[in-house]
Amino acid sequence: MDWDNLRYFLELARAGTLMAAARRLAVDHTTVARRIQALEKAMGAALFTREAGGHRLTEAGRQLQPQAEAMEAAFHAVERTSPALAPQEGLSGTVRVGATEGFGTRVLAPALAAFASAHPRLTIDLLALPRLLQLSRREADIVIALERPARGSVVATRLTDYSLRLYASHDYLARHAPISRREDLRGHAFISYVDDLLFSKELRFLGELHRPDGFSLRSTSVLAQHEAAAAGAGIAVLPAFVAEGDVRLAPVLPALARFTRTFWMSMPAEGKQQPRILAVWNLLKTVAEREQTRLLPPAPAA
Repeated sequence: MDWDNLRYFLELARAGTLMAAARRLAVDHTTVARRIQALEKAMGAALFTREAGGHRLTEAGRQLQPQAEAMEAAFHAVERTSPALAPQEGLSGTVRVGATEGFGTRVLAPALAAFASAHPRLTIDLLALPRLLQLSRREADIVIALERPARGSVVATRLTDYSLRLYASHDYLARHAPISRREDLRGHAFISYVDDLLFSKELRFLGELHRPDGFSLRSTSVLAQHEAAAAGAGIAVLPAFVAEGDVRLAPVLPALARFTRTFWMSMPAEGKQQPRILAVWNLLKTVAEREQTRLLPPAPAA
């Protein structure tokens, strides 16, 4: 039996669709279909049922999956302990990383780009979106989110804390009375998320400090909020790693208005057996450790 056919079987079982499996394997979807047909012929049984939403394992497929996973784990163990047998071309295939928009764009993108450049056969899909991606639906191989993953067949870790502060443009602050205490926020224009489109309760910041009378602009995008604040539209709660280096902005009540949130990182349990996913997982942990000063800048002196 061709081991490669089993590898394609496992990717389709995990991804659920030919297109998703093809992306992970860096091949055309017709190649995946051809490999599955060859394996089914060798097994003498259908391993998947074809449905409108993708491919679902049959009973024969479900019986085969743990045996194929055991073979995969044994193969990777040989790779790790026998350098002469390891692929010389290094990591290959596709790894899809889901992250919040600001963190993915401003912190992760440069590091992931450099890592992909060092591994020419590796493709990294960065889904930096203002919504929660679901591991259970195989939307990504690794997900970085604001809430701790529910228990299940996943590996999860607390990646890092990060801080947020109030910011406004120098022009906006010059046009209004000084803000030196919480009560001075009354009557100001605020920029925030669209409340009924929030993808996480962790993004409700202002209730902890001040309930605005109204908003000048609301957006599902934290980067849009950043640009609106820089344009003088009002006061916004922004991650320090997004706003701190922008000379157009100044912190508002820096000693008082400080929020802390946590990024959680998770992947399916079988990701530990896939070198390309594990390598990106370790890279993301390294990036979070390296960027601590940006993520958690020291509080200003009182």
